[in-house]
Amino acid sequence: MPSSLPDGDPAPRDGSLPSSALAELSGRKLGAYLHVPYCSVRCGYCDFNTYTATELGGGASQASYAVTAVREVELLADVLVGAPPVETVFFGGGTPTLLPSADLVAMLAGVRDGFGLAADAEVTTEANPDSVTPESLAELRAGGFTRISFGMQSAVPAVLAVLDRTHDPEGVPRAVAWAREAGFEQVSLDLIYGTPGESVADWEKSVRAALACSPDHVSAYSLIVEDGTALARQVRSGVIPMPDEDDLADKYELVDDLLGAAGLGWYEVSNWSRDEGSRCRHNELYWTSQNWLGVGPGAHAHVGGVRWWNAKHPTAYAARLAAGESPGLAREVLDAETRRVERVLLEVRLRDGLPVSLVDRSRVDAVVAQGLAEVVGERLVLTRPGRLLADAVVRDLLG
Repeated sequence: MPSSLPDGDPAPRDGSLPSSALAELSGRKLGAYLHVPYCSVRCGYCDFNTYTATELGGGASQASYAVTAVREVELLADVLVGAPPVETVFFGGGTPTLLPSADLVAMLAGVRDGFGLAADAEVTTEANPDSVTPESLAELRAGGFTRISFGMQSAVPAVLAVLDRTHDPEGVPRAVAWAREAGFEQVSLDLIYGTPGESVADWEKSVRAALACSPDHVSAYSLIVEDGTALARQVRSGVIPMPDEDDLADKYELVDDLLGAAGLGWYEVSNWSRDEGSRCRHNELYWTSQNWLGVGPGAHAHVGGVRWWNAKHPTAYAARLAAGESPGLAREVLDAETRRVERVLLEVRLRDGLPVSLVDRSRVDAVVAQGLAEVVGERLVLTRPGRLLADAVVRDLLG
């Protein structure tokens, strides 16, 4: 599989960072993303850095993965001396819960030992509904996990089949109930809309099924056909149609209406929470350009305007660490203008809004005049029509 990572410049073998980046450690929040690259089945729409057992063959071991990942955390701790305690930890993938719960707890312990955790740290794992049990969830909760995000995607079996999702939708409420019984403070559900063949009625059924689980948080993403995926090949060959933009807009408005009526408000274009305390603090850290560690094959990290990414394949990743070297493959140092542009790209999507000082005032006035945003205090906040056209708003703001 060809790499989808940018070129960048070679990263130092010891993982060292410029002093300018280290100087920004104390003034920003710090999070940690731990990538678990294993899946039981590759979903046709997914372009994440994930592997099934068949794809990996004998070249990378799930059994030793936790030890390898902790070794990277230890290396990062040696480089980032003086870093503040980690405020958010997010285990993503792949399917993190394919690993034994004890392994995930050990990886979290590695972060705690290397950096310390804030007293109110948010610790999230993604999970497929069929990859957990009451016992595994109880072990995760006892080990320090506070939040879980289930990949529900849809409540309609035919839609799940197009997405190559293998779980039974009837298992979602059961998994949520188990998480509540285990004591998880926050439960989130992920949904996807716009799957070929999905009707508006199908989508409404899925949203209502999600709400019946009483989640604290819902993410709803439009299906994107990514190059190189099985879904893209099906679209290109005419087996299934490309998602329709008008259909996507209708479904976005529907989910926004239904979630809003149930007491969940949007705080980012694709994310809704029951209250401010139910927001995904880890994602907010990304969206507000804070610092985060990226642990695992292909994981990205950012500290003080330096962004780097690891070797993509698990075997290459593990080999570097076994040799006592950083798995960092390449990096880029962001200049002030690039950092400004990235802030516009991300913060305009937030309900808290974008500081108007980051863009030309005439461009702000133009998007406001079109009804796509409003100025609240000194921040630009998208209207719902603006949320539907968020990418176009960004283009208008940046020129």
